[in-house]
Amino acid sequence: MKKFLLVILSLIILPLITGCGEVKQVQADVPPPPSDPIETTLQSMTLAEKIGQMVMIGVYGTEINDDVVYLMNNFHFGGVIFFDRNLETVAQTKKLADDISAVANQKAPLFFALDEEGGRVARGRHMFEVAPSQESIGLSGQPDNAAYWARHNANILRSIGVNINFAPVADVGSRDTRSFGDDAQTVANFVEAAAQGYESENFLYTLKHFPGIGKSKIDPHKDISAVESDKATLDAEDLPPFARIIRGHDNSKFMIMVGHLRYDALDPLNSASLSPAVMTNLLRNELGYSGVVVTDDLEMGAIKNHTDLPSLGVKMILAGGDIALVCHNYDSQQIVYNSILDAVKRGEISEARIDESVRRILKMKAHL
Repeated sequence: MKKFLLVILSLIILPLITGCGEVKQVQADVPPPPSDPIETTLQSMTLAEKIGQMVMIGVYGTEINDDVVYLMNNFHFGGVIFFDRNLETVAQTKKLADDISAVANQKAPLFFALDEEGGRVARGRHMFEVAPSQESIGLSGQPDNAAYWARHNANILRSIGVNINFAPVADVGSRDTRSFGDDAQTVANFVEAAAQGYESENFLYTLKHFPGIGKSKIDPHKDISAVESDKATLDAEDLPPFARIIRGHDNSKFMIMVGHLRYDALDPLNSASLSPAVMTNLLRNELGYSGVVVTDDLEMGAIKNHTDLPSLGVKMILAGGDIALVCHNYDSQQIVYNSILDAVKRGEISEARIDESVRRILKMKAHL
């Protein structure tokens, strides 16, 4: 009897010891890795929507109208720059920005920009106190004044629905009251203070006009001017304010606006805004800038007088830029957009190259 019981017991225990019975391991539920919201948004966009992110336009009127609705719905423009023609009151301007955002119905917030430098380049004088010129701030000898006025600008612009300032000017030695000074290190100190002022208010800003237009002999609104300085001179006298911010700040919190001058030591053939040597070799590779590059207005004489409009957006992208700024003419805005779209369709620009720019734009818009 004992022998029989031992046999039965062995038949029960043996499978457990030898593992002949299948034993399933229970694994804890592991959540999937979090998705990157920027990549998710990018992948959800059509090509037409992506290209729209790469064009910023100006509009007319102080309230939403059929022209604006048409432009935003058909071209998906990712940003709007306001001028005094759009500003009547604080409440009206804020409503205009909100209404444009509503009709645009985009997958990412719109940029709303203003040129609020101070002095003679300031909008909305009838609505709020504008900053002194950068020249007068620089003459104070106190960089803290630049920080104060940057905070001031951030707050007044936010109140009207604007979320990025096309300032401060980082040019050295401009003769038009728009520069903090004639010395590169002094200008760098004041631009640094202004950058800290904007960032303390979590407000996006723009350094302009790379690589510096202080040596311009002609107003770029009228025509092109060549800067004949050699590279060593540019490095010492023009680039330090840009380099200081690029190397010391989060590059996704500010744009760099590239101007339309030609720099013969860098590229004797192309204006900076169309130059791979300036935007890719110097700005991206040498200085290490990883943020958004925006052109100055493509309707300025320095650029439109010398290059056919349909090629401007295409050349800008191939050179390394991200956003084409077209401020005034609705036909010009559509031509620039359609030219970029056509260039992608025929293979001149790859969609992967478009994605590079849109990824940078979306990373910046994540701060809005």
